[in-house]
Amino acid sequence: MSAAYTVRIAADFADREACFTVRKEVFVGEQGVPEDLEYDAHDADAVHVLAIREDGVPLGTGRLLHGAAAVAKTGADASVGCLGRLAVSRAARGLGVGAALVRAIEDVARARGLTAVDLHAQTRALGFYERLGYAAYGPEFPDAGIPHRAMRRAL
Repeated sequence: MSAAYTVRIAADFADREACFTVRKEVFVGEQGVPEDLEYDAHDADAVHVLAIREDGVPLGTGRLLHGAAAVAKTGADASVGCLGRLAVSRAARGLGVGAALVRAIEDVARARGLTAVDLHAQTRALGFYERLGYAAYGPEFPDAGIPHRAMRRAL
């Protein structure tokens, strides 16, 4: 598989559908998350990012919640965004797609004047996020039946 890809903000309906396709493959298909939990009301207002191979195949996605949508997830701090729904297709793992998506989301957060980004990481992914500068806080908790920890990185 070619490692040539770009990461961009999902600009239109087709881009969003590509994001949802990757999420369905990873979260619903691989991890068994019920589809009705995977998609939520935040999808309409979140900023979605998309990693796409040069031939148009979607490789990964993530989203940023900000403002009122993020407050419930960030300890009521409106200056903190919430990174979520980060997913990379099985075929694209190991190519740096996940890190590129995280950095793109952080760039969007900075552009919106946010001071930090929070996320709820699956505990098996803690090392990935720690390598990108995130620090875990608080106790482990279940989300869709999968153990998670809250993490934060100042921008």
